[in-house]
Amino acid sequence: MWKIGDLVTRKSYGKDICFHIVEVEPDKSVATLKGIEVRLMADAPLSDLERVTENELRHYRESYTREENDCLRLIRMRRLVEEEKRMMRSDVKFRASHDFFEKPGRVLHVDGDVNYLDKCLMFYEELRIPAVGHHVNEARMAEVLPHFLEEYQPDILILTGHDGLLRKGQDLGNLYNYRNTEKFIKAVKAARKYERSFDDLIIFAGACQSHYESLLDAGANFASSPHRILIHALDPVFIAEKIAYTPINQTVNIFDVVKSTITGTDGLGGLETRGKYRIGLPRSPY
Repeated sequence: MWKIGDLVTRKSYGKDICFHIVEVEPDKSVATLKGIEVRLMADAPLSDLERVTENELRHYRESYTREENDCLRLIRMRRLVEEEKRMMRSDVKFRASHDFFEKPGRVLHVDGDVNYLDKCLMFYEELRIPAVGHHVNEARMAEVLPHFLEEYQPDILILTGHDGLLRKGQDLGNLYNYRNTEKFIKAVKAARKYERSFDDLIIFAGACQSHYESLLDAGANFASSPHRILIHALDPVFIAEKIAYTPINQTVNIFDVVKSTITGTDGLGGLETRGKYRIGLPRSPY
């Protein structure tokens, strides 16, 4: 007997993704599944499910941990290179005084999954990005955003959670064929009513298989998923990091942004946007 919380894979998909069961409909013999490392929700017949062994779970998590560590290593290397470039500019004496301070962009992260949110907040801290997060069901994001935006005044807004195609092989242009894309679109539009400028408030929106074009049309700077593929739970963090640490007098290199993620250009993309990183002087002695 299957129950909520069981770890499973789908036999028909070659057991490629590990899920938690979040709902079981015995009358229909169907379970609703949530990815443990990718931002995907899906329905599957109970007959298609297979339990995940401890050994399989360990290998699955190790694979994603390697990818996360690779991204962190690339980010740290990039920051070192960028710091060397800054030190070679004409204001080298100014920066060599070590009296300046940094102000990277501030992030408001609104996530439909509390476990992913906690993981993302841990990585924001690791990457020295000032961030605040709230767990909000995708259906309520548009409702709560005006209050959050007024309270936190973020530079970068992350709207993510879970999404997915409801019917495999159906019309990819039909928003009703997506689990949560329409809810993300409403949230983006609510945020753009608060701040219309694409440079004053930078928005990332979407999750696995989201309708990328519609999210950009609604007002997002960056979104998922151009090729309707799965995205990793931490991809929005790596997008935010590049924006937060790109100087305000530069535009974010779109290729570099996507290269910083685990999924890449098939899963993420966006528009030319100014960075949010500032340097100040002097540092307060207090």
